[in-house]
Amino acid sequence: MKKILVLNGPNLNMLGRREPDIYGTTTLGDIEALCRAAGAKAGHEIDFRQSNHEGVLVDWIQEVAHDPDLVGVVINAAAYTHTSVAIHDALKILHVPVVEVHLSDPSTREPFRHISYVEPVASAVFKGMGPQGYLLGIEHLLSN
Repeated sequence: MKKILVLNGPNLNMLGRREPDIYGTTTLGDIEALCRAAGAKAGHEIDFRQSNHEGVLVDWIQEVAHDPDLVGVVINAAAYTHTSVAIHDALKILHVPVVEVHLSDPSTREPFRHISYVEPVASAVFKGMGPQGYLLGIEHLLSN
């Protein structure tokens, strides 16, 4: 079965409780269920993961780098979007498209959030669309 990896970075495990005025009340579990349903509808497995640790995210990217069943990666690197050259470099190893997703729109927030180390390696970016951004990311990968 073809697979899409959905990676989530630090503090996203706190969705629904963390700054609901910015991120809403949807939990990461809710987003996972939406992604899994979209994948199942298309006949694809969704491998959904979250870590607060940069190295773990890098390890997971490297782990799937040569998976012949992988069709793409959706990543919300959260705060690591703005700081992680390591995640940027790991994503460059992949042989499949990468989609960057953000629940809020970082470009409308604090200046330090305006820089993305993920965007240069992404084939598409969906930001400020809440959980719908994940579904748009999956749809983008399925259409390629």
